[in-house]
Amino acid sequence: MESRRRLFPTLLINIFVSALVTGTVIFFYDRAHRAECNTAPPIIATVPTGDGDINVNILGVIGVGNLQDERMIIQNAGSQETELTGWYLADNKGLVYTFPQIVLHPAAKVQVHTASGKDSPTELYWGRTAAVWTSGELVALYDTQAIARAFYRVP
Repeated sequence: MESRRRLFPTLLINIFVSALVTGTVIFFYDRAHRAECNTAPPIIATVPTGDGDINVNILGVIGVGNLQDERMIIQNAGSQETELTGWYLADNKGLVYTFPQIVLHPAAKVQVHTASGKDSPTELYWGRTAAVWTSGELVALYDTQAIARAFYRVP
């Protein structure tokens, strides 16, 4: 009977330590792989404007909250080239990224990185010193006439 009394506290300590270790492993795994989880299915809304085949979508935001990984993916879903020069992305906090001279071919994608870097035909850099996007935020893509062309809610 005495051995059972000593066994019960030992079992409780074992359960507590196991739960603590498991929780710690899950916590650090989540922190290390959080950027990979931000590739949720796109929440896309394209605004019809009667301008023929201009159909540019915001496909997603990757690396939300991490300056070095954070980027937005834009795609031309139309069948003709679309010049994005002067178009801009805006969020509900008043932050704006204006596209440099760039033409997006049909089915082509361009990534807009939040951090600094050297622009290329498929990679653009905003040059910010802190991450921009937050979960739940609504982002809009506007053309040069300030007509909203696409919306995306950051997951």
